[in-house]
Amino acid sequence: MAWFKRTEKGIQTATEEKKDTPKGLWYKSPTGKIVESEELAKNFYVSPEDDYHVRIGSKEYFEILFDGNKFKELNPNLISKDPLKFTDTKKYIDRLKAAQEKTGLKDAVRTAVGKSKGKDLVVACMDFSFIGGSMGSVVGEKIARAIDHSLQKKIPFLMISKSGGARMMEAALSLMQLAKTSAKLAQLDEAKIPYISLCTDPTTGGTTASYAMLGDINIAEPGALIGFAGPRVVKEATGKELPEGFQTAEFVLEHGFLDFISHRRDLKNNINLYLDLVQNQPIRE
Repeated sequence: MAWFKRTEKGIQTATEEKKDTPKGLWYKSPTGKIVESEELAKNFYVSPEDDYHVRIGSKEYFEILFDGNKFKELNPNLISKDPLKFTDTKKYIDRLKAAQEKTGLKDAVRTAVGKSKGKDLVVACMDFSFIGGSMGSVVGEKIARAIDHSLQKKIPFLMISKSGGARMMEAALSLMQLAKTSAKLAQLDEAKIPYISLCTDPTTGGTTASYAMLGDINIAEPGALIGFAGPRVVKEATGKELPEGFQTAEFVLEHGFLDFISHRRDLKNNINLYLDLVQNQPIRE
């Protein structure tokens, strides 16, 4: 039997016979450029035509930064509880379970240690796909423990921020993580162990108000949104039109809150170049 029928309106295909294009084969950037997903991955998840940096998570950053994608994940089984028995449109505990099932992650940050250009590096990377990369107790605890690992082994620490801010379902417990992680970074500073903060799209809220802006060097990816409150909130609060490019990485760099912006393809080289310089090591090719 033919897979189509000729009718007065033209050729029609029965619903059960339609062949849908499998999801994930193509990516369309905000500027309308279309690229094959395989080509996108080879290009460090950057759209080759418009240089748009696609949002990626810890899996992709670990692939980019660790030699041969080899690393040891730190504290992989920490999961959030629901101490406040919080409920909004749904129970917090149910929201956590749904996020875990959807993303395959335990929470909004993963921490790992491995070799980057041959030398040890501890990396904490946030995942926006897990409840908007919100910072709860587990996020703060995993970052704190990753810093402890850096202190114990005297290994440089890299924090990759991608967050909507503090996790409202944990209220004050979430806000406490700002002070907790900042105190840990002060210990890292006292031990003279390098700390690099990488701000990616978006880096906002309590994340910006704590560890994201406390690096020995603060860097960002092109076009990343960086700020405390988002542009819409700032505009409504001030009642004024915002400057063009407000809160983009380029705007933040121009106003002195970043040290430089790095294209994703150069990220591994630039991070290691900085570490070699501050540790007085030979430059690694």
